[in-house]
Amino acid sequence: MARKTVFVSDISGKQIAESKGATVTVKFADARKGTIVLDVTEEEGEEIGRNGRKQARRGRRPKASGASE
Repeated sequence: MARKTVFVSDISGKQIAESKGATVTVKFADARKGTIVLDVTEEEGEEIGRNGRKQARRGRRPKASGASE
C-alpha cells in the first residue's frame, strides 16, 4: 500500500502544495525555551518575513569561474 504525506500549514490549516511550503523557525534568547518550528505556505512565510530581515547565506563563497589554482 502506498502512502502520501500531506503537509498542512500550522497557521491557517490549509494544505501546502508540494515544493510550495516554507519553514519558520523561532529561536528564543533564553535557550531553555527551545526552538519552535512552523510549517507554513509560501504566502504566509512571505507575510511573516516582511516584518523581519534577510540573513546572508552561510558558508564559503563559490570560486569564480576561470580562476587559476
